[in-house]
Amino acid sequence: MSGLPTSPPPRSDTAAAAVAVIGVAGGGQLARMMLPAAARLGLDVVVLDPDPLCSAAPLAQGTVVGAFDSSTALFELARRSDVVTFEIERIDAGVLRELEAAGHRVRPSATTLEIIQDKLTQKEFLARHGVPTSGFCAYPRLDEGPPALPCVWKARRDGYDGRGVAVLRDAAALRALPTTPALLEDLVDIDYELAILVARDTRGTLVHYPVVEIVMDPTAHVMDTVIAPAEVPAAIAARCRELAGVIAEAFAYVGILAVEYFVDRAGNVLVNEVSPRPHNSGHYTIEACATSQFEQHLRAVAGLELGSAELKAAAVTFNVLGAADTNGRPRYVGFDMHAEEDDVFVHCYDKPEVRPGRKMAHVTVLAATRAAAWDKAERVKRTIRVEGHDE
Repeated sequence: MSGLPTSPPPRSDTAAAAVAVIGVAGGGQLARMMLPAAARLGLDVVVLDPDPLCSAAPLAQGTVVGAFDSSTALFELARRSDVVTFEIERIDAGVLRELEAAGHRVRPSATTLEIIQDKLTQKEFLARHGVPTSGFCAYPRLDEGPPALPCVWKARRDGYDGRGVAVLRDAAALRALPTTPALLEDLVDIDYELAILVARDTRGTLVHYPVVEIVMDPTAHVMDTVIAPAEVPAAIAARCRELAGVIAEAFAYVGILAVEYFVDRAGNVLVNEVSPRPHNSGHYTIEACATSQFEQHLRAVAGLELGSAELKAAAVTFNVLGAADTNGRPRYVGFDMHAEEDDVFVHCYDKPEVRPGRKMAHVTVLAATRAAAWDKAERVKRTIRVEGHDE
């Protein structure tokens, strides 16, 4: 596979960095994709994960095996690192706060994670800072009276990749809800969905990536495809950049922050959710931008100068999920046929087990125009899948 460089050559600031080892809480595909960027910057990475066979473990310079809420494991990660970050939101923010109190650097901060990992407190934080979102309210119990339908139900914690989300259209859907603490959101009349990455460093410098369009799977409520750049009015793109900057400043954020938006039929830009880490909507940056989101995140948390977010080519990225009704060891069907194809980049996550709907890989396609990238991506998508087998 050929294509564009993923980042500019390492600069002199890498040699002078006070940070030599990054501790990453979480060892999934996001941590795995940080590792080539870390090597280019001269940084080592130690990951923490409950699974000793996690995606990042074979490539990391060290692995701490432990639960995401384990004080012992998180303190061990901090002991072996110069700064701690995370690639998953299920980390115990209270333990991260203890790390900070003990003098360890945690970026983004424990407070930031604590706010964002609870979707209700996240929405309340955004509202306090004047950031427009869909209407919402807490919904902790089913005995408080029925909500106005239709609406969206979200679990307050641990919802991701479509899990913990339900569109409520009738009483039957309401009766099927779990009793976990949740919130309700107004059902937005969505015209289209957008996302942006913004990086903020330790000096408060902001770097915005291009606004991208995201296409969601309407059934699984999971991101399916990302198109860069988005084809939207200049005022809409400017509003997305403005709101991302407001949020990053409100958190005094350090790292890469992903912001997802709804644009309704009236042209209003509403923030859907924010993520305090590299994000699925930014995977296109590995090949399509001067500095990938993974390198940018490492630069920010290590106290280095941020890189350029310039878009070098139009790009389409799509997820490859485990096929329906499949389990076991993964079999990658059709992947090899694209190995020598220019501007098609297949990223396998090397997960030991495939399950229906599990993210197993992503593919990025580059082209001179959005339309050409989309057409090529649709062709590639029809040729590949991930199945399971027991051999």
